[in-house]
Amino acid sequence: MTDLLLKNVRSPDGRRVDVAIRRGRIAALGENVGLAPEWRALPVEEGGGALLLPGLVEGHAHLDKTTWGSSWYVNDVGSALTDRIDNERDWRAASGHDAHVHSQALALAFLRLGTTRIRTHVDVDTEAGLRHLDGVLATREALAGRVDIQIVAFPQSGLLIRPGTAELLDRALAAGADVLGGLDPCAIDRDPARSLNQLFDLAERHGKPLDIHLHEPGELGAFTLDLMLDRCQALGMAGRLVVSHAFCLGALDARRLDGLLARLAALDVALLTTAPPSRPVPSVRACREAGVTIFGGNDGIRDTWSPYGEPDMLARAMLIGMRNDLRRDEEIGWALECVTTSSARACGFADYGLTPGARADLALVDASCAAEAVAQRAPRRLVLTGGVVAARYGLDAAS
Repeated sequence: MTDLLLKNVRSPDGRRVDVAIRRGRIAALGENVGLAPEWRALPVEEGGGALLLPGLVEGHAHLDKTTWGSSWYVNDVGSALTDRIDNERDWRAASGHDAHVHSQALALAFLRLGTTRIRTHVDVDTEAGLRHLDGVLATREALAGRVDIQIVAFPQSGLLIRPGTAELLDRALAAGADVLGGLDPCAIDRDPARSLNQLFDLAERHGKPLDIHLHEPGELGAFTLDLMLDRCQALGMAGRLVVSHAFCLGALDARRLDGLLARLAALDVALLTTAPPSRPVPSVRACREAGVTIFGGNDGIRDTWSPYGEPDMLARAMLIGMRNDLRRDEEIGWALECVTTSSARACGFADYGLTPGARADLALVDASCAAEAVAQRAPRRLVLTGGVVAARYGLDAAS
């Protein structure tokens, strides 16, 4: 059923409103909408005064890696980035880890907690080939119309250091990946100019945007970021690049930081933060003041890299708020934007929001306002995707 009248909900601005849904899209939203003759025949869902939010958006996941739904993975891997990369690749090959089964289980767990759109990075390398991509493509097809999954073809093991990876990325984009990923051109590939040239050339040939992981610290990361922005400007790719993590931006002097933020804003390059407690992170406040879009994601959830994480974007918004010392209600609203409107804009998810014509992806939470929803990780009373009730209080609607 994609026609529905959602009555008695609280909009983010505090008004009591109704939402009329036709053919899976918001037809009308406002006070006393339910009294209008054209909507009286619609099936009614009582909102009970709950807070109305657009469907939550996961801006940076690794659905293909998760062990969600399996027994506990015992983690004894070394602490270096390369230790984790090598261990994961070896374990997945030896265990026969099924990217389709696990990615679908995690995507559905996201949906039950109000997330209707996900950008996920999927490993492409010379040992696994496109096996993990095939698994997540199967999940995307199986959940079409319920969860909108955007796939990033990601060279987790490196690009230049594993010859043949560029050809696999080319095949991945042709096979249905939406975005081209990259990883630490200096620290991993050791030849940033050549690495970035290959990535930008491949993205340009396929007409795809880029999302590049940048873990490199301090001035090394700033140097790499400048190289990315040079290419983005030269190739006319403004608005088509996301830089994920960008830890370097949390550890630069004010003058250097201001210059990079100005360049990012001018080229409409968005930043993804997971707000980890163990690394410097870009400041949400500084990004907003500079006009840079910053948005949020979980990164990995319960995988060989880390046992932590959960498919709850309000929990991630809370961590972003805490990491950035956002305490006032208005500021906590910025953290919510990181997992709603800012994330949708940065990832390019269309037909999104609480406006007529947008797809009726909605979450009702038991909270009086956005700040309470984030700070208290409010229960999800109801989740709708395309106007269809998908979940109630964290359980499948059919349960």
